[in-house]
Amino acid sequence: MRAAGPGETRLLPWAGEDGKPCYLVTDGDGPLSRAADAVEAVQLSMAVGLLRHADDLLGDERTSAVQLRYLLARMCESLRDVHRVAESRGARLGDAGRD
Repeated sequence: MRAAGPGETRLLPWAGEDGKPCYLVTDGDGPLSRAADAVEAVQLSMAVGLLRHADDLLGDERTSAVQLRYLLARMCESLRDVHRVAESRGARLGDAGRD
């Protein structure tokens, strides 16, 4: 990925009020951009952790329906986050292809 040019928008990895997307007008190297990069890294790492946990729970016959519902709720949250990261990064890659 390349750094954003002056005045380009970036989809941030968190939602605003009422779940609406948040955007940043950026050059790609400011403190908020670095904070967004850090949040994305945490979100992706958490998704990997949830996948490992899901493997463990699904392999255990003693896993309860309550545990599976809880896991599924957390995985839905994580999938939303990962989708937002992919959308943001894809948009920035798309910008690079137009240069």
